[in-house]
Amino acid sequence: MIALSDKTPTSFDEFVEWYPDDAEHRYELKRGVIIEMPKPKGKHSRIAGDLTYELGSAVRQIQQPWFIPKECLLKIADDTGYEPDIVVLDETPTSNEPRWERESIITSGQSIKLAVEVVSTNWRTDNLIKMADYEALGIQEYWIVDYLGLGGRRYIGSPKQPTLTVCTLVDGEYELSQFRGSDRILSRTFTDLHLTAEQVFNGFV
Repeated sequence: MIALSDKTPTSFDEFVEWYPDDAEHRYELKRGVIIEMPKPKGKHSRIAGDLTYELGSAVRQIQQPWFIPKECLLKIADDTGYEPDIVVLDETPTSNEPRWERESIITSGQSIKLAVEVVSTNWRTDNLIKMADYEALGIQEYWIVDYLGLGGRRYIGSPKQPTLTVCTLVDGEYELSQFRGSDRILSRTFTDLHLTAEQVFNGFV
C-alpha cells in the first residue's frame, strides 16, 4: 500500500472526484489519506474470482434479490471509503441509495449482505481497521480470507495457518467464527452454502 495524499485530510467527496476513471490501480481512502492498493494478482485474484462465482451461484439458488456488483465503493465516513474484494448487495435497500446509480457508492450497511476481503500483506487493515469500520457501518456479515496465514496470532491462532474468519453482526457487534482445512464455512447469510475453507483457499475442482 502506498499513501498518495499530498494534503490531510482528503474528504470522501474529494476522493471520489479525484479517482481516475481509467485507473490502473485500486484506491481507498483511509482517515483522509488516499491509499494505492495493489491489484489482486495470482492466487489472490483466483480466490476472489472463484468465490465471487460460488456466492453468485448461491444467490441464484436461494432466489433472493441480491447481486454482486463489479464495482462498488463503500462510504464508511466523511474521510474513509473502501472497495471490498467482494460485496453482496440487497437490491431493495440499494435502490434507495442516493449515490448508487450515478457513482456505484453505498452509504448504508443495510444495503450490504456480505463484504469479503482477501488478505494480502495488509492483514492488520483487514483484521483490525476494516473490521471495526464494517461493524460500525452495520454490515451484517464480513469474511476475512487469510489464505496464506499471514495474520497475527491473536486473529488466526497459533500455529499460524490459512484461516477464513466469518464476522457476524449480533446486537451491533461482530461475533467471530474461524474455519480451516476441511471445516465447512457456516454463514448466517448463506445458510445452505456447502463450501469448506480448503476449497476457498485451493480451488473448487
